[in-house]
Amino acid sequence: MERTAVSDSPEDTARLGEELAARLRCGDVVALVGDLGAGKTTFVQGMARGLFVSEAVLSPSYVLARRYDGRLPLHHLDAYRIGEPRELIEAGLREVLPSEDGITVVEWADRVAELLPSATVWVELTLLEGERRRIAITAPA
Repeated sequence: MERTAVSDSPEDTARLGEELAARLRCGDVVALVGDLGAGKTTFVQGMARGLFVSEAVLSPSYVLARRYDGRLPLHHLDAYRIGEPRELIEAGLREVLPSEDGITVVEWADRVAELLPSATVWVELTLLEGERRRIAITAPA
């Protein structure tokens, strides 16, 4: 599956995340890539809404990972501060790539791509003008 959409606002970006989350199953991994400010965390907030997570979703940049409970647990990782993929393993996060009990979403996933399963859903967010973003979703068949 490949889908490309243009988001005109943070609400649109979150809605696309929510729509994707409705299709995900336990064990799925979603890899997010895009420049700083492209909307990765906003997309995850929409995913959380689609998984019926009730708490606020925050960027895990400084803690590397957060877990949210919803229809399925959402493991939210951030590889921004990762210098090498082995650092993610050393931090004890290998067991959620993929998670046996929920969904895993990784921001800055290109930094740890070699650790991600071949069935990973890739989401690329590209800054356009103003609040507009191009969001390309590529999922294995």
